[in-house]
Amino acid sequence: MTLKTTWYETDSRFIPGHYQPATLIDLALSRDIDSHRLLRGTGLFHEDILAGQTRLSPLQFFALIGNSRRLLDADDSSFLFGQRLLPGHYGAASHALRHAQNLHQALDTLVQQQALLSPLMTPRLVLDEKHAYLYWLDSCGAGEQWRFLLEASMTSLVAMSRALSGQRLPWECSFSHAEPRYVEQYWVHLGEHTQFNRPLDLMRIPREFLARRWPDASAIAGQVARQEAQGQLQQLGCTSSFLDGMYRYLQRHVRHTPSLEQAAQAFAMSPATLKRKLQKHDTGFQQQVDLVRKHVALYLYQIKGFSNEAVAEYLSFNDAANFRRSFKRWTGSTPNLIRQLFNTG
Repeated sequence: MTLKTTWYETDSRFIPGHYQPATLIDLALSRDIDSHRLLRGTGLFHEDILAGQTRLSPLQFFALIGNSRRLLDADDSSFLFGQRLLPGHYGAASHALRHAQNLHQALDTLVQQQALLSPLMTPRLVLDEKHAYLYWLDSCGAGEQWRFLLEASMTSLVAMSRALSGQRLPWECSFSHAEPRYVEQYWVHLGEHTQFNRPLDLMRIPREFLARRWPDASAIAGQVARQEAQGQLQQLGCTSSFLDGMYRYLQRHVRHTPSLEQAAQAFAMSPATLKRKLQKHDTGFQQQVDLVRKHVALYLYQIKGFSNEAVAEYLSFNDAANFRRSFKRWTGSTPNLIRQLFNTG
C-alpha cells in the first residue's frame, strides 16, 4: 500500500515567522541582541517577520535557534522561550488551547494541531491506569538543537497547564541525557522531581488530573476554534512531518520490521530517494527502526507489564540473547535494569 504524501520536510517553508520564531526573536531582542546578528545566515529579515507574511522552513528555524543560543549565551534561554510558547498567539489553534476544558482536551489539541503548535517536536500521548505520559519525537532532524527544543517544549506544557488550571500540576519530567551543570534551571521551571539518564524523554502526570475542569474556559469558543484550526491544517496541506510518517509506518509494522526497499515502496519512492530523505533529516533507516522498536519495547514493559520473553517474542526476536544485545544498543541498559527502573520510578 502506498502512503499519501501529506507531510512536511526539513526544507518545507510552512512555519509562519510571526508564530514560534517571533517568540524567540522577541526574547532575544528583549536582551538587547542585534536583530541583524540574530537573523544572519537564516535568509530572514526582521521587517518581513513584522509584516506577517514570511514562512520559515525547519532548517531556517534551527539556524535561528543556533544564533539565539550563541548570542544569548544563557542557561535559562530555552526555558524562558518555553514559558512564552503556549497557548501562544497562533490563531485558532492557540484559542483552542486557551479554551480547553481540561488537561486531556489540551493535550489532544496539542497532538492534533502539532504542525501549527509544535512544528519541530511531535508530542505523543499514552495512558495507563494510573498515569498519562507525553513523550517527544524529533520531527525534522534537530541535531544539536534537540536539547534546547526539548527543554522549551516541556517547559511550555508545564507553564501552560499551570496558567490555565490555576495551579501547579504535579508533572514529572524525565530526560535521557545526563544531569547538566545548570540543573537548577530544570528545578525552577520543571520541578524538583526532574530525572536524568532515563530511557525516554517524557513527562508523566497522575491520570486523575486529566479530567479536572479548568476555570475560564468556554466550551463553545473552544469547539469553534478547534474547527477553525482543522481548516488551517487542511489549507497547510500537511498535518505532520516526513519523520512522523516514517515513525507511524514502522510502528504499524513493528512486529515484522519492513526492509528499506519495502518502506520505500510504501512511500512511493526509490530506496535511494528514501535514504537521501532520511539523511537530509539527520538520520537513517536503521536509526528509525531502532527508535520505534525501543519505544514499543519500553511501552510493553512499563504500560503493559510484559516479561522479557514476551517483549522479545512480540518484536519477533527468536533468540533472547540477540534481543538483550539489541535492547542494550537502543537504550544503553539491559532489559532487567530497565524493569527495575520502572518499578522504582
